Amino acid sequence: METKNRQKPKHLGRGLESLIGPITSNVSAIQQSSSEQEEAPMFPPDKELRESLREINISAISPNPYQARTVWDEQELADLAESIKANGIIQPIIVRPAGPGYELIAGERRFRAAQMVSLTTIPALVRQATDEQLLELALVENIHRSDLNPIERAKAYQNYLSTFCLTQAEAAGRLGEDRSVIANYLRILDLPDEIKQMLSDGRLSMGHARAILALPTDELRRKLANRALAGRLSVREVERLVRKYLISNNQAKITARSKPAHIQELESNLSRQLGTKVIIETRKNGQRGRIIIEFYSLDEFDNIAERLGLATIEQV
Repeated sequence: METKNRQKPKHLGRGLESLIGPITSNVSAIQQSSSEQEEAPMFPPDKELRESLREINISAISPNPYQARTVWDEQELADLAESIKANGIIQPIIVRPAGPGYELIAGERRFRAAQMVSLTTIPALVRQATDEQLLELALVENIHRSDLNPIERAKAYQNYLSTFCLTQAEAAGRLGEDRSVIANYLRILDLPDEIKQMLSDGRLSMGHARAILALPTDELRRKLANRALAGRLSVREVERLVRKYLISNNQAKITARSKPAHIQELESNLSRQLGTKVIIETRKNGQRGRIIIEFYSLDEFDNIAERLGLATIEQV
């Protein structure tokens, strides 16, 4: 058949398509008129359609153990439950045999919503799937149908690599992703826990995280993340602050190499006492200069002011 020779597009959903492609075409054929059928894409006939599409007792189905999503939008589930209550389940879930019952492959939102409205059975397509396919399809469904937060997606990639001993390049090839995309998500798992929680909660975006990762220390990353939240900074604003820091830090390193040892020691002592970065710049053979004390939030400014015996922002 020509369809067997047709090259499949390289994209993340190809694994899921291999399970539901034939079913989609058959359901469409039932619902469409004869003229519409002629325009529909051709798929290989699914000889197991009648046997694989069943009404299954919900209590016999267990969740997908590789489900990447850990946070569910309760309002979205409630809306879906109302739709199911009014119209029933239009698209079947996909399950595989597991022991005396079944294990969910795809459709956990529909499954959860069906439980919310106390359905006893649910239409399901029964397919054979390996653990590898189960993990890949769980990732596929969530990324393409209901976006994971950045931490969930990063953990899903990490789980995929570690479970099947893949390199980033191998995983990228199998999932139809650029290797850099997977690499960037895995990098955010190295961020401090406070920042990862901000990403999970949606208070910071993946763009914020990528910019913050360019900073050299966790302390600086925390400070900038808090500043971004407090000031509701955009990704572009955070990127600009990071570039400014990196440029100034590089200049400071160049300057530090030419600074006398006693000036560098003074900077170190002042930084330690004030709990922030302090730069001493000298001119006129060390007879003149300035001291620069950096702060990254109003709270940090107040702490520095108190240590110096000055008025805080609230007192001004």
